[in-house]
Amino acid sequence: MKTDIQIAQEAVMEPIVQVAERMDIHEEDLELYGKYKAKISNSYLQNMGEKENGKLILVTAINPTPAGEGKTTVSVGLGQALGKLGKKAIIALREPSLGPCFGIKGGAAGGGYAQVVPMEDLNLHFTGDFHAITSANNLLAAMLDNHIQQGNALQIDTRNVVWKRCLDMNDRVLRNVVVGLGSKADGYVREDHFVITVASEIMAVLCLANDMADLKARLSRMVVAYDIAGNPVTAGQLQAVGAMAALLKDAIKPNLIQTLEHTPAFVHGGPFANIAHGCNSVIATKTALKMADYVVTEAGFGADLGAEKFFDITCRESNLHPDAAVIVATIKALKYNGGVPKTELSTPNLDALKAGIVNLEKHIENVQKFGVPVIVTLNAFVTDTEEEIDFVKHFCEERDCAFALCEVWAHGGEGGRALAEKVLETLETKESHFKPLYDKEDTLKNKITTVAKEIYGADGVTFAPAASKQLATLEKLGFGNLPVCMAKTQYSLSDNPELLGRPEGFEINVREVYVSAGAGFVVVLTGSVMTMPGLPKAPAAFNIDVNEEGQIVGLF
Repeated sequence: MKTDIQIAQEAVMEPIVQVAERMDIHEEDLELYGKYKAKISNSYLQNMGEKENGKLILVTAINPTPAGEGKTTVSVGLGQALGKLGKKAIIALREPSLGPCFGIKGGAAGGGYAQVVPMEDLNLHFTGDFHAITSANNLLAAMLDNHIQQGNALQIDTRNVVWKRCLDMNDRVLRNVVVGLGSKADGYVREDHFVITVASEIMAVLCLANDMADLKARLSRMVVAYDIAGNPVTAGQLQAVGAMAALLKDAIKPNLIQTLEHTPAFVHGGPFANIAHGCNSVIATKTALKMADYVVTEAGFGADLGAEKFFDITCRESNLHPDAAVIVATIKALKYNGGVPKTELSTPNLDALKAGIVNLEKHIENVQKFGVPVIVTLNAFVTDTEEEIDFVKHFCEERDCAFALCEVWAHGGEGGRALAEKVLETLETKESHFKPLYDKEDTLKNKITTVAKEIYGADGVTFAPAASKQLATLEKLGFGNLPVCMAKTQYSLSDNPELLGRPEGFEINVREVYVSAGAGFVVVLTGSVMTMPGLPKAPAAFNIDVNEEGQIVGLF
């Protein structure tokens, strides 16, 4: 069996100019990064006109398990399958982070015969967007500390600096650091912190901005610290916006690549869904909607995280209206949720499947709460039995959602025909009545409690004293009308990764809250979720190398 990287490296790619031409984008509208990657030019983005939007299809999933669900693989395969059916389709995905790539998760280009290519470029430096975001973030950090050193005209309270430096790598020792050690000329000694780039506010800002003017306005609003009177100090007050925008001037433009079957794919932005809002850029999605009849996008992790944030944050901020949602599951993952250890997931076990399917049931209910029609797809494995597949099919149909088996990993677009047909049928027969879960004008505590009860199934929420104080302060400062971005473990509907299936009788524990005023949401840290991950004992980096021919090996 060929590996994902072998399949990708053996693929015959079309020049990206040809891929773009089929979407009525001419070469002069592209900024080329070699033969197979390009950014869409500003002039094209500004002159798309009033074309009617295509249909927006969100791909989400059940809670991830060690068995893997293949959400990106299904997203890519669905786009390819729509092409097989003669539909004009574009895929809109996030860029992978180097942290998971060298950590435990690997890359995020899809898998098997449902991948976006060039796979190695995408998973590594790509077009440099993440480097630009990292540089802009750390420029602001440097200007903040320099302002304090040079007289502190804004009277920043050095005990209340909230802006963190970032790095796109899993590096646990940088979570808590001390800066300014040395002589007086080396700055004020204070505790500082790093987050991974994909959890940074600038990543979220770039992905939610509609254009450069909006990007600069959002950058200006970002809160970096509080002064000695407790008032927020912003990036705009530090006069850092122009320089940050200069670093981001190319990063804001969507990246165009292709799938193995030459379906166009916008891959742009990459906020984590367990910490940030977990969706690709609004600019890329809106551009795709003007160019295609069908746009397939995905939201990170399970529907309790990425999909909820797509609906309550991205769609609310950008006026997007999803027409349907696909929930990806696997027989193996459902059995894992039913208590079967990873080593026994290939063994038929209908009882475990019946016990674990409650996780899928909750995600179906959650998406339906937003008024969006649902299609469930099983990402097929050779160990799945007909009895197990039939059980899941009937379970879904009894809950008013369509069902399709998906075999895109093995067969590419052809293996996604059944799913594509079900998606098209759903779009034709069911109307989306999309609505966010909560009212923006509700209190922050009520918004948090609504998500916890309605989406996670919690009995309630416990707020640490510090979190309650932070919430009160944010509302007093005028941030109470922002949506909430819940930072929670991806492995469970609860904030405890050990509680699988559909937990009951638990509470969500909120330990810290802070505002991302530029992004336009309030981040809520629950349980033990980290904003800077660490590497595992045997990271994926152990297996990545370059051979004598200059080819990368071991990337997945």
